[in-house]
This record gives sequence, structure tokens and C-alpha cells, in this order.
Amino acid sequence: MYIFFFTSHTLSEAEYKQQKQHGMIEQIVNPNNVMRALQQVKQNGGSAGIDRMPVAELYAHITKNRKQMIDSIRTGTYQAQAIKGVTILKANGKTRLLDIPTVTDRMWQQATAQILALKFEFKFHDHSYGFRPNKKAQHAVLQAQEYINSGYKHIVDIDLQTFFDEVDHCILLNLIYQKVQCPKTLRLIRKWLKAPIQINGKLTKRTKGVPQGSPLSPLLSNIMLDELDKELQRRNLKFVRYADDFSIYAKTKAEARKQEWNVTKFLQEKLRLTINQEKSGIRKPIEFTLLGFGFVPTYQKGIKGQYQIVVSKKSWNNLKTKLKEITRKTIPCTFDERIERIKQVHRGWIQYFKIANIVGKLQELDGWLRNRIRYCIWHNWKKRERKRKNLIRLGVNATDAFRWSRTRKGGWAVAQSPILVTTITLERLAKRGYESMTEYYTKHRSIPY
Repeated sequence: MYIFFFTSHTLSEAEYKQQKQHGMIEQIVNPNNVMRALQQVKQNGGSAGIDRMPVAELYAHITKNRKQMIDSIRTGTYQAQAIKGVTILKANGKTRLLDIPTVTDRMWQQATAQILALKFEFKFHDHSYGFRPNKKAQHAVLQAQEYINSGYKHIVDIDLQTFFDEVDHCILLNLIYQKVQCPKTLRLIRKWLKAPIQINGKLTKRTKGVPQGSPLSPLLSNIMLDELDKELQRRNLKFVRYADDFSIYAKTKAEARKQEWNVTKFLQEKLRLTINQEKSGIRKPIEFTLLGFGFVPTYQKGIKGQYQIVVSKKSWNNLKTKLKEITRKTIPCTFDERIERIKQVHRGWIQYFKIANIVGKLQELDGWLRNRIRYCIWHNWKKRERKRKNLIRLGVNATDAFRWSRTRKGGWAVAQSPILVTTITLERLAKRGYESMTEYYTKHRSIPY
């Protein structure tokens, strides 16, 4: 049995010659690198691929077959397995295809990405924010706000149509080859790019595109679009890019139109990428959304031409939809389970949007959510007599408790009525674990710089 462990020994002469001979492959199969990749894949979790092996079984599988796998990677005989294609529903009601490699392939892709990143990461542009260490979506939004408030109020918003499905393999592999002249590593990456996809039991060949569920895909997309960054930098343009989501900022509409034409031509001719004309165009700040954020003018006295960051309408609707689903009265769960699910959703949402000014809307949403919770409680009481007794326990006099327990009003109307608002109070909900979104936002609001 082969066990992975961390080592920090000096390379022997034989090991040095072997690494020099095989190039990057030896760095990929290094035990320390493989263990890091294994831990990352386990941390990421995710579904099983076509071989149905779950992440929980990966360590035992790799340990048992380590020598055989490493030998196959060194000799170039490693075979990438087919990718499982799963259709998932998007927030707008449309669907997209998610690619799920096997957990074994995910681990070796992660190991490859960790070494490949050492060659490319330090060369990427500062205003490329997607899938990079110490960079976040919030940084991209704050940079966009800085451009807008500096007078660059004509925004070229370009949407790449199904970018991950359109990446040209020849162009991508050539870009990698310029820095990684290791044939075995390139051959390994090519096998993963060309791996067929299984949809509804049928295998389909892949001639272009990068698998979206692959640990390699974020790095490969940045390698591809770094060529765009270089072109924008060469033209001395103000821009922000987060993966395939990018925008250019100009002071005049004429300049914006010129740069839109130039960049579209570059993407189509040099990178062979398709532009979604319906979603692309020149925007004013108030019409522009970036990574779920929007921009609105500030109306403070003495401040003119400045914009503050807000949350887009779509992002608010997505949050409300999730909370509405959790607080459906028919969901079979306990009060404590429901509260815990609510906290998981709103905490993650607020952590992402905490750079925006959202106090007012959060207060409105808090009131609506508390009424949804009261509605669930009222529905859970079910029978009239139980409602009467519970109202009395909450301090309602016997006459009112009897009358409200027999009311013909609907549950939503009762939830908003004084009888529940004054009994199932914020203080009582807080004792049971309820957390105000407004208070959580106030405590955790910060600028991620």
C-alpha cells in the first residue's frame, strides 16, 4: 500500500535528472502536490462522475493505485475518463450543461492546475479578478465604481456567448505551450479537453470548449482571456474582468463605440470567440450591472456625479425566492431547522453583497421574513383549540385568544395582524435562534481591501 505524506527532502542527483528529463510532469506527480490536490478536491466535494465513485472513496482509491497512475502519467498512457453532463436550472429559468469529471480526474486536474498556475499567475493583469488568489468579485465591483466616479461613465459591456463551450483548443494549447514546453503535460491537458461527454447515457465528442466542472477550467479560461487583457492594456483602456465577464470604461460615447468595435473584432478574429449581441452594448452606470451589483447616483448635498454600489434587482429577487422556498408552510421541518436554513442563505448572501448600501431594503425584507415565519408557526398550530391555548401562553387574554383562534381570516392576514406581531415578537424569535439580516449586515459590513 502506498501512503501520501509531506516531504521536504533535497533532490538526489537521480531525482534531479528525472525531473529535468520529464519536465513539469514530475512536479505534478510530486507527493506533496498530489496530497494538496487530494485535500482540495475533498474540500470542494461535488457529485460523482460516470464511474459513480464518491469523493469519500478517493483517498483509498488513490492510495491503492498510486504507482500505476503515476507511471501512466509519466509514460503518457493515462486515459482521461468521459465527463458526466448534467443539465441544471439557471436563475432566469433557462438551463445550462454542467460538466462533472470523475473524482480521480478532478484530483489530477487539480494537481496539474496547482503547478500550471505557478507559470501563469504572476503574469496575469491586476484587473483580472476571477478565480485568482487574494482577489474577489467585490474587488472588481469597487474598481468599476472607482472608474465611474473618475468620469468614465460610458461602459462597454460585452457578453461572451457560452464562453466555456466555445474555447478553441488549438489557440489555448498554443498559449500554454509558450510557457510550458513539456509535451507530456500538454498531452495530458489535451486529453482532458477532448474527453467525451455523456448526456443521458450517450457519449458525444468534444471538439472545443472547456469543461465547466473541471478544476482546470478557471485557470484555462484566465490563460485564454489574458490575451484580451494584454490587448486592452496595449490600448491603454480602463477595464475590469472577472472570468468571462468584462467591461471597458470610457469618458465619451464615441470612444466607447470605437473600443467596442475594436475589442469585438479582436475577440472574433484572434481568439475565435462569439459575442452575444443581445446582451452586449454601451451602458450608462445606472443601466449597468456587474456580478450582481448595480450603480446609482448619490444624492447627498455637495456631492455630484458620484455613484454608490447597490444590489441589482435580480439579486434581490433571487434572495427573496430562496427565503420564500424555505418559509413555505408545507415544508416538513422543525422551527429550528427552518431558522438554520434561513441563516445559511442570508449569511452567505450578505457576506457577498456587504460592500453595497442595502440597509433600507434589508429592513423591509426582515419585516416580510418575520411575517413568513409567523405564518409558518400559525399553520403549524393547526387546530383551533391549540391556537387558543398557545395565544393565551403568549399573553393574549382568553376572549381575544378564543376569537382569533376561530377567525376566518387567512393565515397570511393573521401573520401580519397585531395578534401575532405583538406576541411572536422579535425578541421571542431571537431567543429561538432567529437572526435579523439588518443586524448581521451592520456587524459584518466592510470593504474587502
